[in-house]
Amino acid sequence: MPRFVAEPAQEGLPYGRWAETLAKHFHEACGRVEAEEPIGSTGPIVWFPERTLAERTYVPATASTSEGWELFGYVSYTREHEGEAAEGFEASVDVTDETAEANPDWLIDLSDSELRPFRGEQGRRGMLALVWGVSLVQGAILATAELGPDTTDQCVLVEDRFT
Repeated sequence: MPRFVAEPAQEGLPYGRWAETLAKHFHEACGRVEAEEPIGSTGPIVWFPERTLAERTYVPATASTSEGWELFGYVSYTREHEGEAAEGFEASVDVTDETAEANPDWLIDLSDSELRPFRGEQGRRGMLALVWGVSLVQGAILATAELGPDTTDQCVLVEDRFT
């Protein structure tokens, strides 16, 4: 079972020109979303802490729409070396009508996207997934992923958000 596969977040939440660059790619991916009903216009993007897996950095995001849907996905990129310009941008976005606003009993608002296959012991296979969300519990400071008795990942909350 993979544990702590991705590096912990190294940067703060995107802002300024960097957020604008990421938003451009996120909006392009939003334009490729296929929905059975009109989803409306995209609202402000909420960014989440980035995670890096195999030299590709993923920056998750969500955005509400004017019709009550939520767009969720990520923008990813690579860097030749730390401090170098980002390149090789890719973005993936999906849509859901299941939102925290419509479910006041939720304690956590989760989004996920499968990234790549994983081969485990004894021929077992699975998918590595990027999981991000918002804690809806006051005072939470850490998000922990567990599979059975094993802790597989942890992330300190940043403005109640985690990846």
